[in-house]
Amino acid sequence: MRTRRWVIGITSSILSLFVGFLALNFMPSEKKIEAQLVRKYDTADPQFRRSLGVLLGPPIVEGNKVQVLVNGEQIFPAMLDAIRHAQKTISFETYIYWSGTIGQEFTEALSERARAGVKVHLMLDYIGSMKLDTRQLEAMRQAGVRVQRYHKPVWWKLARLNNRTHRKLLVIDGKIGFTGGVGIADKWRGHAQDEDHWRDTHFRIEGPAVGQMQAVFMDNWTKATGIVLDGDDYFPALDKVGDAPAQVFASSPTGGSESMHLMYLMAITAAARTIDLSASYFVPDELAVDALVAAARRGVRIRIIVPGKKIDADLVRAASRRRWGNLLASGIRIAEYQPTMYHVKALIVDQRLVSVGSTNFDNRSFSINDEANLNILDPDFARAQSAIFDDDWRHARPVTLTGWEDRPMLEKLSDFLASAIGAQL
Repeated sequence: MRTRRWVIGITSSILSLFVGFLALNFMPSEKKIEAQLVRKYDTADPQFRRSLGVLLGPPIVEGNKVQVLVNGEQIFPAMLDAIRHAQKTISFETYIYWSGTIGQEFTEALSERARAGVKVHLMLDYIGSMKLDTRQLEAMRQAGVRVQRYHKPVWWKLARLNNRTHRKLLVIDGKIGFTGGVGIADKWRGHAQDEDHWRDTHFRIEGPAVGQMQAVFMDNWTKATGIVLDGDDYFPALDKVGDAPAQVFASSPTGGSESMHLMYLMAITAAARTIDLSASYFVPDELAVDALVAAARRGVRIRIIVPGKKIDADLVRAASRRRWGNLLASGIRIAEYQPTMYHVKALIVDQRLVSVGSTNFDNRSFSINDEANLNILDPDFARAQSAIFDDDWRHARPVTLTGWEDRPMLEKLSDFLASAIGAQL
């Protein structure tokens, strides 16, 4: 009996230590922003641009050309064409990379370039690429593609599994960059024509900001491999090719985890006229809700598009709905996209700033994942994105405060329970 009690006691102690270890492992390593920003300028003030450059890291650089690519039928051909014409280097970091027809096309294109002597570096998130057939991985490695799985789980660093690279970056020869919301999976093929083909947007960029995008990729590559990639093949001199001022910046729990959160709060706080937010996963924290409400109360027209019932994460939708009350009550308009899963991630402020990239409007993107966004400060480009937003809005169903308040009790309960774990969504 004594032996049994001793074994139970030891086992209990070990389990307690293990649970405590897990809890400590998953705690954030950096302090979170705790106070609402004070409004000192609007987006038209030169200080807004200066602050974006200073507080987020890289400066805003002139002379960029940005092209919008709507849905897989435009996105994938442009990315594959750029890969197939690469001459020196390909740097590719992505969260979702699955087996399927488009996955196979990318595998073949990357492998062909590697066999041709191009230095191909592929960073795949371990969780996001779990649906990729190991035979495809091996085929790329055999062809000479340098494949790195980000944060492959090991028992003594379990927290790393929760920190995922959600970035979506493709850089060709250090001169052409792509970022946005798209993953490498057949769900993104087509033109959002039905619920099996998602709605998304990606962006192609040329100019000096591509060097910043390459630097973001290099940061994770160095952390994961210990290898520094440098030189003209990766960072060539980049001439001005357009008129758009732009900036590529990143956030990560290992450094600057609050940069993305800060950028959104800065943009919302500086807004003077309009905010249009496309949010595939919208679970705002209290600071973000307060900032949006304060903007609405000073007269900013705010529209938010979120997915409707056609969503790949019902838990996220439930947690999102729980937080809509104060937003709707303050006059903010929220609409649920109807045709298919809405995976767009874009913020348009005052038709002056456009921020696009991998970032979702939730705590996971703001504090836990590795993310990267492209900021463009160009009124013409912003107006073009607003027109695309308007078209999406026409395919979305508005949510009213009355409708939100009168939703079924079971739905309210599920929203409450989902919201309780919102920090991990």
